[in-house]
Amino acid sequence: MKPIPVALTIAGSDSGGGAGIEADLKTFTALGVHGAVAVTSVTAQNTVAVTAIHDIPPEIVYKQIEAVAEDMGVDAAKTGMLSNSGIIEVVARAVNRYGFPLVVDPVMIAKTGARLLREDAVRALVEKLLPLAKVATPNKPEAEVLAGMEIRSLEDAKRAARVIAVETGVEAVVVKGGHMEGDESIDVLYWRGGYREYRASRVSQPCNHGGGCSFSAAIAAGLAKGLEIPEAVKLAKEFISTAISYGYSVGKGYCPVNPAAWLAIPAEKYWAIMDVEEAVELVLENRDVFKHLVPEVGMNIARIINPLYARGIKDVVAVAGRIVRYMGTVKQVGPVKLGASSHLARALLEAVKHNPELRAVVNIAYSREFIEKAARKGYRVVYIDRTREPVEVKQKEGASIPWIIREAFSIDSKADIVYDTGDIGKEAMIRVFAGTAVHAVMKILDVAS
Repeated sequence: MKPIPVALTIAGSDSGGGAGIEADLKTFTALGVHGAVAVTSVTAQNTVAVTAIHDIPPEIVYKQIEAVAEDMGVDAAKTGMLSNSGIIEVVARAVNRYGFPLVVDPVMIAKTGARLLREDAVRALVEKLLPLAKVATPNKPEAEVLAGMEIRSLEDAKRAARVIAVETGVEAVVVKGGHMEGDESIDVLYWRGGYREYRASRVSQPCNHGGGCSFSAAIAAGLAKGLEIPEAVKLAKEFISTAISYGYSVGKGYCPVNPAAWLAIPAEKYWAIMDVEEAVELVLENRDVFKHLVPEVGMNIARIINPLYARGIKDVVAVAGRIVRYMGTVKQVGPVKLGASSHLARALLEAVKHNPELRAVVNIAYSREFIEKAARKGYRVVYIDRTREPVEVKQKEGASIPWIIREAFSIDSKADIVYDTGDIGKEAMIRVFAGTAVHAVMKILDVAS
């Protein structure tokens, strides 16, 4: 038995790294399959335009597929940019020979408007490749070409999916909803005479360059792992919704999806929890120091995940119930978990807007001696006068902490320590920032020792 399924992408290369085989390989890795490649075309491409295309000779495309299939086998494959009828014909020959499940993404036009499938190749795609495919994944414009009809509604999309399946012989058709209107992006699957809908909230200002490539690659990955078509499409919908939601701006044009988010978000949460747990252990090992530093409201240690993925309080790890003074020493009240501190979470969410290198903060009781020692040791210390806090900020629930941090980092974006001496009903507080929770605790020990 193979230690890992093998998925093959038969597609063009995007020099900008956002679409094509580059997006496919990222998707395969994120979904736990080994990615192999048969390059069909090399493009000079970025987020703005496709400036040149060089097609690989069809026999070389065939030889790439043959090399992979003969050695490691192919559990599922997907096609992307096939460019010309010669390439389509050799891909069909390889599928006939090796019989692997195939997902066809009928890539016709790039996001930037460049034509990626010649008009004479559309007939070859319909007549020679789609009849061999397990799944086809056209977007709205592609489905309109393949079905020969205009798509204006969800019902139109369903009819188009059925027409494509019946007329070409492909086992299943997914008409993607990204080009449709509405608050939801609805993909329609036609399979074995029935329909299924896959819904996700539409992302405002989405990063979706490479979205079609990653979606079809995710279906292929699911098939390679033994999923049935509906389950593979469900996985792909969840995967691409995450990749689009956490896409990032790079370049001057259409920003790409982020397939790595599928792995990166849970990994970031895991490492944040490990970091805070280690920091808590360090505090408890130095109880004699910290018992003098715990404020009346309790002390906490918070760590935010990578700001690229952080959206709210649930993306910040802290100690549930805080760390408190107890019988002359300090005690951890609850476990380390996500969303455990709203105060420090709001502080970090604001701080990373000004200094993305920050990840952690610890709050301790105000001490003039501590502040003076920290300044002498070279730490960057910022004071905020809470009596200057605007009335409208005071009256808004949860607005005070972000105001303090915003004011502090506007003074010094590299601040290590932000403190205030309190206000009516507000305890004076010191907040120590760092790149990790452990480092923040070590800063406190360095000053307090």
